[in-house]
Amino acid sequence: MTDRVIIAGGGIAGFAMALTLHQIGVPCLVVEQVETIRPMGVGINLQPNAIRELHDLGFSEADLDDIGVPAREWALVGMNGQEIYAEPRGTYAGYHWPQYAAHRGKFQMMLYHRFRERAGDENIRLGSKVTGYEITPDGLVTAVVETPDGTIRETARLLIGADGIHSAIRAQMHPDQAPIHWGGAMLWRGTSLAKPVRTGSSFIGLGTHEHRMVIYPISAPDPDTGLALINWIAEVTYDDVDTADRSGWFTRVEIEDFIHHFEDWTYDWLDVPALIRGADAAYENPMIDRDPVPTWVDGPVALMGDAAHPMYPTGSNGASQAIIDARVIGAAFLEHGVGPAALAAYDEQLCQPISEVVLRNRGAGPFGLLNMVNDRCGGVFENIDEVIPATERAEFMARYKSAAGFARDTLNAAAPTIVSGARVSAL
Repeated sequence: MTDRVIIAGGGIAGFAMALTLHQIGVPCLVVEQVETIRPMGVGINLQPNAIRELHDLGFSEADLDDIGVPAREWALVGMNGQEIYAEPRGTYAGYHWPQYAAHRGKFQMMLYHRFRERAGDENIRLGSKVTGYEITPDGLVTAVVETPDGTIRETARLLIGADGIHSAIRAQMHPDQAPIHWGGAMLWRGTSLAKPVRTGSSFIGLGTHEHRMVIYPISAPDPDTGLALINWIAEVTYDDVDTADRSGWFTRVEIEDFIHHFEDWTYDWLDVPALIRGADAAYENPMIDRDPVPTWVDGPVALMGDAAHPMYPTGSNGASQAIIDARVIGAAFLEHGVGPAALAAYDEQLCQPISEVVLRNRGAGPFGLLNMVNDRCGGVFENIDEVIPATERAEFMARYKSAAGFARDTLNAAAPTIVSGARVSAL
């Protein structure tokens, strides 16, 4: 079946791509290395630009309510518990679409099940991994696939690498790429049942750039108990970044291994130690990314999602950008046909600006306000306006949202990425 597109990876990026291809009439095969897809991970945020695309893929707000909760507010709070910056989010900020705080694993499963319903299990191959590719003389691509029965080769029109930060396709495309970059920040993540604070659906960054908590609900409160599932991230930045190999992901650890960093973080509105201890399990993650590469495309092969632009989670837009990648590739297929010209157009549109977002996030992204507070007053203040004027804080956030692609007025006025009913005319 050389007319189809092979997608390496069955995560959020891979299934967003698969659903987009199915929508526009392009056959595809998703190849995923795990034998059974399960809901892994904790909380993520889906920005309004991504929610717009999910609606255009046929997902309703009822579907999204099953896997998350609309975010009302984004707020930064200093070490003394005083507010640094707060703004409404999603429809509460005038966007035409909400922002959702969601359970990552449940969201991935929603995409997976919807693709199975629409395209069938025959277009998903589990327990297999794309380990490389060969471009054929006639411009097609042969994917090298490791299966339980050995190595096979499958030729396709295009290959899309949605295989994450450890992408084998990226490694072949850029054999001299730098190693995974760890800047010294260690994250401990978990979820706990607790009562939401502030608006009841607030994303809260608390502390300093080097020592902070991120807290937000990923479910609506239970009507009887008032408790919601709260996603929390505890973070410490170390000066010595060479103490260990920090390229792994989601290592389970004991809460007592790290809670001493946050033991005295108690406020009249939040008890951080109690929140952390309320988790069933905690996972350690280094905050890692990769240096940007000059292109995401090699002829009939393209990278997307974390394979293209793994980024620090400081901007809460990694999953959202993966969805945008899929939609931009789909739109390029409609305009240029299903071939290398479309992939080149996608690369031209997104590679450079999103690489800049990767570096912006490495510089703390929107949490850079915490750096500014720390630099100007050591993190302790009585009146934030005397430290950073309100206009300067607002301008800082506006620049980030514009760079990340979800500036409100621009997004609200934008035409659909893919017009309803659009189909590729011929393969």
